[in-house]
Amino acid sequence: MEKKRDKTGLAFSAFLIIAFVVCAYFFIGLIFSSTGMEDSLKRLLTAAVFALFGLILFYATRVGDGKQVKRFSPATLIILDLPAIYILLASVAVGLPFPFDLAARPEIIYMAGAALGYGIPYTFLSGYELDIPAEDKSEKEEKITEDYEPDELDKTDETKSETEEKSPETSDVSDDA
Repeated sequence: MEKKRDKTGLAFSAFLIIAFVVCAYFFIGLIFSSTGMEDSLKRLLTAAVFALFGLILFYATRVGDGKQVKRFSPATLIILDLPAIYILLASVAVGLPFPFDLAARPEIIYMAGAALGYGIPYTFLSGYELDIPAEDKSEKEEKITEDYEPDELDKTDETKSETEEKSPETSDVSDDA
């Protein structure tokens, strides 16, 4: 039954991604065909649509059993979020470097929006962690401790110390010539 549920979740995730890509390009067509808006506002709205795409992509790839793991990832913040924020700001603010280069390549703005939409939740949330009941945890711990015998650990420490005592010490020889 779990395999069927996993396949259903994967199919739903794939459908979400395909449907939103189609919808995103439909919204881009609406945004750019509208008159009376500035180009910077059009680029910002497009980035917002793709940021929503990134959020849906995050949801689609984080479906699973268990509980959500909350954490903070400074690496994701530095490598993914900050460059995406800079690209989006530089595409709107003329005072920052590369605004005209970014305006010439709208794909970069789309990718930055999707990266920001995916990166912000990924900075604070990870995947799902299976919740193992306390009974199962104690059984696994018992198996681990049964595999180890404390006497064996003591014997290995004793043999190490005996071999260290038997090995001759090397002396420093210096050439004064």
